[in-house]
Amino acid sequence: MLGVVAGACVGYLIQADREPTALPPLSQPSIAQAKGAGPEPLSAAQDRQVKAEGDLRKLLLKKPRGGRAGLYTAGSDGWMSLADYAETYDKPASGFADLVAGEFRRAAVTNWREGGTYSVEVRLIQYRQEETRGAADAADGGYYWADEDADTDSWPIPGTGDGMAYVHNKPDSKPGYVDLYSAEAHAWRGDIAMEIWVYDTKPVPKAKIMDLAKRQMERL
Repeated sequence: MLGVVAGACVGYLIQADREPTALPPLSQPSIAQAKGAGPEPLSAAQDRQVKAEGDLRKLLLKKPRGGRAGLYTAGSDGWMSLADYAETYDKPASGFADLVAGEFRRAAVTNWREGGTYSVEVRLIQYRQEETRGAADAADGGYYWADEDADTDSWPIPGTGDGMAYVHNKPDSKPGYVDLYSAEAHAWRGDIAMEIWVYDTKPVPKAKIMDLAKRQMERL
């Protein structure tokens, strides 16, 4: 045992007195660092986030020439609060909880009417999207409920990925009220979901809802 310990000590002392052995050179050649200034930041026209973080109301479709104020005022000063938007659900209490869970951030709205019976409402709903895909999930919900009506025609909205437009061929009939036909469109981009609702006393043409949906998505 003493011999083993003595041998280890002698070996350590010999090794400690030696010069350290240089490591072999790396086989990978050194990479030259790029020089010069970095790329210019995107302009406001190119950076979509500049639009999304600004006044959301400015991205809404403008009331057309000849359009008049709606029979009711949608939201307040072009905004819908969380409670206001939840009231558009069939079950507002459940809708409120779903919107909170979906990380609702804010909603902008505009509406108008043309002629005596044709009316339009457009909503842009923005989500925080920290832990959920709020905008895409909202659009999925719109697709689901729009397809619940069997007597409905639907078409994809060009340039939107999975955006869809719907025309309901059967009117909403209630005793004492004029029959009301409707059409709707749903799509999303980034953290913003789009909803368009059109109502008239006669069937809404496909061209009407598709034109509104395409022009609104172009603004996003």
